[in-house]
Amino acid sequence: MTIRTDLAMEAHELCKSEARDSAEIDGVSAATENYDGVSITRVNITNENGSRRLGKAMGRYVTIEAPNLKYSKDEFDTVCNLICDELRAMAEVDPDSLTLVVGLGNGKITPDALGTRVIDCLMVTRHIKRYMKEILSDNISNVCAIVPGVLGTTGIETVDIIKSITEKIKPQLVIVIDALAAADIRRVSTTVQIADTGIQPGAGVGNNRECVNEEVLGVKVIAIGVPTVIDAASISDAKIPEDLAPLMVTTQDIDAVIDRMSHAVAAGINLALHKDITPDEIENYVG
Repeated sequence: MTIRTDLAMEAHELCKSEARDSAEIDGVSAATENYDGVSITRVNITNENGSRRLGKAMGRYVTIEAPNLKYSKDEFDTVCNLICDELRAMAEVDPDSLTLVVGLGNGKITPDALGTRVIDCLMVTRHIKRYMKEILSDNISNVCAIVPGVLGTTGIETVDIIKSITEKIKPQLVIVIDALAAADIRRVSTTVQIADTGIQPGAGVGNNRECVNEEVLGVKVIAIGVPTVIDAASISDAKIPEDLAPLMVTTQDIDAVIDRMSHAVAAGINLALHKDITPDEIENYVG
């Protein structure tokens, strides 16, 4: 059985488990740290062998696991700060640079609405810096955002929309947010993955589209994802009929989860893009 996952750390775990070998995979390194109940695992894929074995593009993948994120204010704050730190480690942002944030997914389907909800909580400032720059403090960066929708409702490939806008406004950085699929039910709704490899919309549910990455857009791309679904075959001993595969399932509290996770991801992005910003200042922009 092929186990579906968008998380590099899970792909690494599965690959090592199947090989029944404690030795590290050539072209892959992984290390885990812990921060007050929140763990962070960094997987680096450095050559073609590692990419082939894990089924992931070469690059850096950071996975933040917070089992109590849905209920703990302390873990929420820790995750926000870790997202901020990892984004800043992957890309340099200054007040004069322009960042385009893209919220992927279908806002009408709750498990797929993460990207669209993050945009609702984002500090969008490009128009203010362009027309009313004098009212902004020096720590506010230049940020714009789009929700391109999905192919089934727009009739346009998502990457074509993003590429057209990127060519027009010429950002220095593109951040793409999307819902993911996990292989372990414990990581659904409790995990954030940040990668400097871009993203392939729809990959988590087997509906692969063209990649949104630096090679395609000509600008640095960072992808942020939260697993909101799992393939039923991963958690069931019963054989799933072929006409139902892949059958993706989610948790019963997915509405609350999407609300919580979208606020966490947005807060992490806001903190990363705007130097020394405070929660009160963020509220002034996003309401």
